[in-house]
Amino acid sequence: MTEPDVGSMRRTGGRRLVLVLYALLVFVGGAAGVLVSVFVEGLSAPRLFGLIALPVSTVGFAAYGAVTVAVLLGVPLLLVAYVSADIDDAPDDG
Repeated sequence: MTEPDVGSMRRTGGRRLVLVLYALLVFVGGAAGVLVSVFVEGLSAPRLFGLIALPVSTVGFAAYGAVTVAVLLGVPLLLVAYVSADIDDAPDDG
């Protein structure tokens, strides 16, 4: 039986954890939108990024919450992934 490559497990394990946390937070954003639409009365239509009018419904508020969280967390996450792809993990000799 061969030993697993610990270095690759750390890289994929950390990436998997971040993606699971990201998906969980997007779900929480959508769930918050649903809860707002259910328990708050007299709401006006949500506007996604101030441009796209969504319906005043549970689905509209769920989409607003999920998409807003996905973009606000996803863009910085993509930037971090892009920058970290170029960083060498080898220790310095000096």
